[in-house]
Amino acid sequence: MKIVHLAKKEASAKIMLPAFQDALRELGEVEVVEHGQDMTEQEVLSVLRRGDVILTDWMSQPLPVTLAADPGNVRYVCNLTGTIQGFIPPEIINAGIPVSNWGDATAIELAESSLTLLLAALKEIPARIRRVESGKWRDLNGLRQGHLHGLRLGLYGFGHSGKAFLNLVRPFQVDVHVYDPFVQELPDGVRRADDLDALFSDVHAVSIHAALTPETRGSVDAALLAKLPDGGIIVNTARGDIIDQGALFAELASGRLRAGLDVLADGDWLPPEHEARAWPNLLLTCHQLNMSTWPDPEAMHFMHGICLDNLRRFQNGEPIRFLFDSRRLALST
Repeated sequence: MKIVHLAKKEASAKIMLPAFQDALRELGEVEVVEHGQDMTEQEVLSVLRRGDVILTDWMSQPLPVTLAADPGNVRYVCNLTGTIQGFIPPEIINAGIPVSNWGDATAIELAESSLTLLLAALKEIPARIRRVESGKWRDLNGLRQGHLHGLRLGLYGFGHSGKAFLNLVRPFQVDVHVYDPFVQELPDGVRRADDLDALFSDVHAVSIHAALTPETRGSVDAALLAKLPDGGIIVNTARGDIIDQGALFAELASGRLRAGLDVLADGDWLPPEHEARAWPNLLLTCHQLNMSTWPDPEAMHFMHGICLDNLRRFQNGEPIRFLFDSRRLALST
C-alpha cells in the first residue's frame, strides 16, 4: 500500500509525530508532499494518483476537483483531522471514493472542556480568582452559588461530543434536555426539545455541541438568550459563529448571564483592548482546551489511532469507520 501525504513542512511536525510516522511506514510506502502549494495542479495530480491512499489534515492544500474524474490508483482519502470542508471537494465523495475523518477522536476532550467551563461558570471561578488576586478573601457579595446536582441542562447538538458530555454529567443527576433534529433516539431519562425555543425556555444552562452549518450559524440569537433565567449559563466548545456574539456579549456586559467559551466568532479572536477580556462572568479559553499533550508530548493522539485503524481496515478489505456521504458532509462544520 502506498500512502501519499499532502502536508506543509512547517506544520507537519505538530501532526506527524515520530511514533505515528513509524506506524505508517509499517503499513506501507509513505510519500510526503511538503510543498504542494508551489506545484502546478498537474504536478500535484501526478503525485497523488500514484498513491493507493491520500492522507490529508488541517494544513493540507485542497485536493484538486479533477481527481474525482481521474483518481488513478487512489482508492481512499483518509483525513487525519476533523474538518474536510474546503479541503476535500464533494465531487470526490460523490464519485464514490471513500473519505473519512477522525470521527469521535476529540469527543472526550471536548466533553471534558465543556464540563470544565460549566463548572467554572457555576462556581463563578473567574470572579473568585479576581477577588483573591485583589486581596479579598471571604467577600461573597454578588457571587451566585451553583451546583450540577439537579441542574436543568440543555444540549444543543447530540453528536459524538454531546453524547460524551452526557456521560460525564449523568452521575450528578442532571436534568438533561436535548435539541438535535437529526438524532432519532435519545437515551433513557433525556428529554427531547422540539426546537431551540423549547430548549432555551426550560433550562438553566446550555452547552453547544452542534456543527457549524448555514442552518446553525447565528442560531443562538438575542431572543433565545433572553429565554434563559438570570444567572443562566452558555458553554460553547463547538464553533463560535453558532452564537450571535454581539447579543451574547450584551447579556454578559449587563451581568445577567454567564458564559464559558472555548470558541469565538470571526476566527476565535478578540482585540487586546476588548472589554470582554476582563468580565468576571466570562471565561475564555482560546480554543486551546483540546488536543492535550500532557503528560507525554510525543504520545499519539486519539486521531492517530483512528487513522491507523482505518488504514488497516482499508488494507484488509474491512469496513472503514467515520465515512462521509453527502448527508454527513452537509451536516459537518
